[in-house]
Amino acid sequence: MSTGTPRRAVIFDLDGTLVDSEPHYYRAGREVLARHGVPGFTWEEHTRFIGVGTRETLEELRRTHHLAAPVEQLLDEKNAAYLALARRSMPVFPRMADFVRLLHEAGHPLIVASGSSRTAIEAVLTGTGLASRLPRWVSAEEVARGKPEPDVFLEAARRMGADPAACVVVEDAPAGVRAAAAAGMACIAVPYAGGAADDPAFAAAQLCFPDGQEGFDASAAYAWVRDRA
Repeated sequence: MSTGTPRRAVIFDLDGTLVDSEPHYYRAGREVLARHGVPGFTWEEHTRFIGVGTRETLEELRRTHHLAAPVEQLLDEKNAAYLALARRSMPVFPRMADFVRLLHEAGHPLIVASGSSRTAIEAVLTGTGLASRLPRWVSAEEVARGKPEPDVFLEAARRMGADPAACVVVEDAPAGVRAAAAAGMACIAVPYAGGAADDPAFAAAQLCFPDGQEGFDASAAYAWVRDRA
């Protein structure tokens, strides 16, 4: 890539990609469901919703378990429970933090596009220190449809003034990989859930690290982004 060529914009998913927030989301969801008469929500059930927006997840759970509470109430309760956990601690994936640093130092435009609420995104990025290199973010609550629809990624590209075809998405979940493909964007996939790399959706990713965060190579991923025509 010549020095005169604009750097590719990179769009990061947050949960399961930059930070290991899924255990917090699981605990928050389990707590809310138990409060509404649905005990015993399991981690295996939770993994079906990894990468899906919080609203879409709760809409599905509300239908499945015939909950009387409106989805807005469930959203408020889950967000409050999640934020209480997230503000206590939030592990950052160290190799992914290295990747962000390499991209930031090279001048690539960066943004976070997540299914979480804006409040949750801001709390996590600020609390972990990632906001210093990722100061912009888009929440699925700001667009019409969450992942696997492409809306949140297209809005991220719009805010950066970037051509979607010139963007690279970094994702951990099948729904996010599908959303990137629907947006016409290249995708780096770093599967989160055990066995998730076998999901056919990951075949749509242009670069995949099937062993997840343990197998992720920040330098290799950076070189791949840098060298894309």
